[in-house]
Amino acid sequence: MIHLAYCLGLRPFEVARITLDDISFQKRELLVKTRKGNNPMTLPVPDHTIKSIAAYLIKVRPKNKYRTLFLTLCTPHRPISPKVVGYCIGKCMRQANLPSTPYWLRHTYAQNLIESGTPIFEIKEMMGHDKIESTKNYLHIHIKMMRKVLFDEEL
Repeated sequence: MIHLAYCLGLRPFEVARITLDDISFQKRELLVKTRKGNNPMTLPVPDHTIKSIAAYLIKVRPKNKYRTLFLTLCTPHRPISPKVVGYCIGKCMRQANLPSTPYWLRHTYAQNLIESGTPIFEIKEMMGHDKIESTKNYLHIHIKMMRKVLFDEEL
């Protein structure tokens, strides 16, 4: 769950609604059908995230009739809720002494994209925003990058 939230900037409800049919291991892609604003999108999935999903499927995920990727670990096994995804991610973050919320991972995702030179309009699409103003809320001024661009200097 954390890999998907961090590496793809997914919201807890998007993570909770991923199905086995949405993942293409061969293409290393994930179809995110249910998004805020109803903008489905296929996203590239990093190798380490694909490997994490495969390990979860092989070693952890209970076998049953549901096609949802993440299931409860206690019987009866059923799809987990967005609230549970948020709780699990938040718990892991607290255990790592990161005083923040699961949405912090979306901010980090957006910031990593901007630092890698991804245009803001592509970031808007990747995050599933309808308006560029929503995307701007996720981006923070990166002082080192700004100084390099404006003054051609490194700190």
